[in-house]
Amino acid sequence: MRYGARASTLLHRPPRPRGTRLLRLAAIVGLALSSYVHAHLAARYGPIRTSVVSQKQLFYAEALSAGVLALALALTSPRLLWFAGLLVAAGSLGAVLLYRYFQIPQLGPLPSMYEPIWFTEKSLSAAAEAVAALACLLHLAAPSPHSAQRDIPGHR
Repeated sequence: MRYGARASTLLHRPPRPRGTRLLRLAAIVGLALSSYVHAHLAARYGPIRTSVVSQKQLFYAEALSAGVLALALALTSPRLLWFAGLLVAAGSLGAVLLYRYFQIPQLGPLPSMYEPIWFTEKSLSAAAEAVAALACLLHLAAPSPHSAQRDIPGHR
């Protein structure tokens, strides 16, 4: 293979399939909504704390991580970011469902965050996290275009 031909194939990226763009948009919007809702609600949970951490601080940490991942996925999309998005979205959704339906006592430095009700912001956040987690999971499960090229005989 000529050097010029090899370089041109490395520089050319095939267009992204429409489904990939939709998954990316769903992940970005879901993570951004989760970030907004957690930042908006954080002050409400200041009194719920242990000697180490408050629920307010945990909400701000979730808002920051989801917001940074939404921005990063808007700019670039390596698999590691999709995996991080899955962990953040699924972890947040898991936490809201766990503390909604089970009265978990204080676990080490984590305060007891039992809240047996649904309200608009909480429901919006849970739905957004479910959408983001599903989008990230579907993207990670889909075969990458690079793996399809490796399956072509004679393609290096």
